[in-house]
Amino acid sequence: MRSALRLTNLICVSDHPAALLNDATLAEVADAAATCAMCKLAGHRTQVVFGVGDPRADLMFVGEGPGKDEDEQGEPFVGRAGKLLTQLIEGFGFTRKDVYIANVVKCRPPGNRDPEPDEIATCSPFLIRQIEAVRPRVIVTLGSPATRTLLRTREGITHLRGTWQTFRGLPVMPTYHPAYLLRSYTLENRRKVFEDLKAARERMEDPGA
Repeated sequence: MRSALRLTNLICVSDHPAALLNDATLAEVADAAATCAMCKLAGHRTQVVFGVGDPRADLMFVGEGPGKDEDEQGEPFVGRAGKLLTQLIEGFGFTRKDVYIANVVKCRPPGNRDPEPDEIATCSPFLIRQIEAVRPRVIVTLGSPATRTLLRTREGITHLRGTWQTFRGLPVMPTYHPAYLLRSYTLENRRKVFEDLKAARERMEDPGA
């Protein structure tokens, strides 16, 4: 697999729909993404799954891509993994409306497979524009694809989770994807995610951060 660094170098293509969206509002980025057909995922989607939540949220979650339920409903993280993410968010006194939730790719990969490198390279400019529009204080990346995309690294989530990173000056906390917790549920894994989200909340609420 090509490195994430090389992939993210591909996102500055002048004819990409997101290329002219400097200082765009979230609605403008959503409009551009809604008609995108630049990669092969477009031919499999029911609809584009852009993002949901507070457009000025201090806390942003980034996953890898929509699944079957998300593709049908047009909203990220509404299936089993999404319900678990909602529980985790609510466990810290927030609701989905208080945060912003998005994915690296906006169309469902066939069979819910991981997004492929060319699909990430094509779609990630929309995510970057989302981050620029929302301007969160803290980003939580869920799983390896999201973490590798923003951090431009080959390192996986097992190595990076729980350690503070940065994306364009913004603090990033990598943690396990909720789907991983469902597949490999242990009290230890749950504790690790809880600690990661606690650290994210504390960083978000720290006026000196």
